[in-house]
Order: sequence, then structure tokens, then C-alpha cells
Amino acid sequence: MTDTAVEPLRRPGLALGVLAGALALDVSGLGVLNAALPSVGERFQLHDSTLQWVMTAYAVTFAGFLLVGGRLADVLGRRRVFEVGIALFTASALVGAIAPNIGVLLGARAVQGIGAALSGPAALALLTETFPAGPARNRAFGVYAAVGAASFSGGVLLGGVLTQFLGWRSVLGFSVLLGVVVLAVTRVGLPDGTGHSGRLDLPGAVSGTLGLTLLVVGVSSDGATAWAVLCVAVLCLVLFVVRESRTEDPVLPLGLFRLASVRAASLAAFLQYMGSVGLLFFAPLYLQGMLHYSPSESGLALVPMSAAVFLTANFVTGRLLARYTARTLMVVGLVLIGAGAGLWLTTPHEGGYLVHVLPGLVVSGIGQGLNFPSMTSAGLTGVPAEQHAVAGAVNVVTQQIGASVGTAVMVLVAATSTDQLTGYHLAYATAAGACVLGAALIATRRQA
Repeated sequence: MTDTAVEPLRRPGLALGVLAGALALDVSGLGVLNAALPSVGERFQLHDSTLQWVMTAYAVTFAGFLLVGGRLADVLGRRRVFEVGIALFTASALVGAIAPNIGVLLGARAVQGIGAALSGPAALALLTETFPAGPARNRAFGVYAAVGAASFSGGVLLGGVLTQFLGWRSVLGFSVLLGVVVLAVTRVGLPDGTGHSGRLDLPGAVSGTLGLTLLVVGVSSDGATAWAVLCVAVLCLVLFVVRESRTEDPVLPLGLFRLASVRAASLAAFLQYMGSVGLLFFAPLYLQGMLHYSPSESGLALVPMSAAVFLTANFVTGRLLARYTARTLMVVGLVLIGAGAGLWLTTPHEGGYLVHVLPGLVVSGIGQGLNFPSMTSAGLTGVPAEQHAVAGAVNVVTQQIGASVGTAVMVLVAATSTDQLTGYHLAYATAAGACVLGAALIATRRQA
């Protein structure tokens, strides 16, 4: 396929709205069922170790198919792949909303993840095509990042309210509605998106997708099965790296990782989602199970995190990026995310919201608001324009691996204690320690 010209965009505000809406759809797809987890568990009689798969099934396929989605967007055209992804996401959300059993629900969630993996990288590449480098792109990145950073916790809030008043199935019904709206305005709001000559490396796509998927599945499992799955995952990823180093049209150009900015952004993305998603996995279990909040109350309790993320990303981080490097803001952001998780170590069985819950949410939210725009910008710094979709995919892959692997690890850590609250505290400590150590690593590594 030859390169195609990008149409001049007459309504950049509408384009930004479509792309931000798609990002909200993808990111909230991970969190929107979070507040509904207790209700889903009660409906299908699930334990916590099984219940995590309602979230993890989505994250597994999202992470596993992102590199393929990024490469397809770069080769076939960004808007075309974007539309297919949104359509697949919306259709599978509808199936999940009417799922008669847990098997159908998990399957629908897995297909939703594939849809998000197709639309996400294409959306980021369309953003760079739509807005030229300079102040316009910086402002667009600020809005895009603010929406993305706030969407998970915002999805948790929305999920809690919908679950309280309409039941957990309405949560997926809302995803259907939002998906239909995004799809309806895509054609009038977005340019065609540039396609580049090349092809999809099928062996690389299969080995990479299978390796990433099995990696998350293995970490989320236990016993001998987990080790067997992890061994196969490592083998697939080794084959993937060997293949990508030899082919002319790689799914993932390995040269991207020679860029220090890409390496730092990937680590920051992994740790942000480990810390924030891991914390928010346990939040409704603690708020509803120990403080006796209703689903809507537990969702409302997380509003300060959403507000802190949105306000920081939209009104503070952009100005700071003009004075400080993205690396500096990623370091500060990760330390604050870790501190927010660490503050939840004080939560008792009968805690108070203002003293024990709110401070950690606000501190973590400010950290996310600093880190998300910075890692998004850093992940594309120095990357050729024709590789923007796959570079965006790399960043989102690490986000989703952080969300799924991080949550699974925290669940396993929590299960090591016979006391439920102590287990939660061990999970928070794990997230806090990982974020602080990661911040130290980014701060001390040479940027060359």
C-alpha cells in the first residue's frame, strides 16, 4: 500500500473529541466493571481469585493484541482500523451485557480487549496526524492525556452508580451506548489516516500476541499450570524477538527500545497502571466489604482521584513540561502514585473516609496526572512518524501488562495472609515499593 495524503481537518475540536472519547472507552473498559465486581461475584458465586478475571480477561487480550493493532494501523490506515476496533468493542460489550453465565461474560470481555487493541494505537497516531507539532499538539496531548488518565477511576465511579440503581449489566450497556456514539461521528470527525507501504509479519504477530497473552495468563494463574504457561510465554517471546530482529517489516521495530525516552515511558506506564489499577481493584472490596458502602457510594468515594487526575493532567502538567523534562515529571508522578498506595496501609476495619481513604486517593491522582501526559509524550519522542501507531501500542501494552500482571501479583500477595485486611495492606505495600523503585531507576539511568 502506498502512502495516502491526509485530508485537511476543518473541525479539529470534533476530532479531538472523537479520539478522547475512544480513549475513554478503552481505558474505562478496564475499570467500569470494577465497582460492580462484588455484584458480579454474588451473581455467579465467584471467589476473589476468579473474580479478578472479569478485569483481567479484558486486559490480557488488550495487551496481547496491541502490537498487531499498531502495525495494522500503520499499514492499512489508521481510521479504518480505528473503526473496526470500536465496532468490535461495542458488539462484544452488548454480548457481555446479556451474558447468561460467567463463561460468556469472560469471553465477551476478552473480545472487548481485542477491539480496544485495534482502536487504541490508531487513535494515538491519528492524534499526531491531526495536530501539527507545536502548541496545538501539546494542548491536544494535554486534553487526550487528561481524559485517558481520568477514565479508569471515572469508569469506576460510573460503574458504581449504574450498578447501584440499574444493576451490573447496565454498566456494559453504557459502553455499548458510548461506542455507538463514537462510531457514528468517526467519519465526519477524523481524517482518513495515512497508510504506509509494508505488510503484517504473520509469524511475528502470532508469536508476539501469543507470548504477551500467555505471560499475563501465567502470572494470573497458580501452581504447576502457571509455571507451564509462563515457560511457553517466554519461549514465544524469545521467538518473537528473534523474528523481529531479522524481518524487513517487523510488527515491533526493536530499534524503538534504543531510545531512552521509550524505555523510560514504558517503565512509567507499567508502574502507573500497576499502582493505580491494583489499588482500585481492592478499593470496592474494602469500601463495600469492610466499610459497608453501597456500590454507588464506593464509586462516589473515588471521585476525588478522578478529579485530581483530570485537573493535574489538563491544567498543570502541560505547563510543567515547558519547564521540566518528561523524565523529571515521570519520576515525581511515580513517587506520588506509590505514596498514595502507601497511605492506604493505614486503613483499618472500621476506617473513616476523610482520614484513611481520601488522602491516598488524592495523592495518587496527582501522581497519575503528572505521569500520564509525560509518559505519553516521551513514548513518541524521537520516533519516526510512520511508526507512531506501533510506538503508541508499545506504551499501551506496558500499561495493560502493568494493570493485569500488577493486579494479579497484588491478589497473590494479598492471598498469602489469612487475615483479609492484612492481605490488602501487603498488596498496597507491593505497589508502593514498585513505584518508588521504578522512579529511582528512571531518575538514575543515563538518557542516551
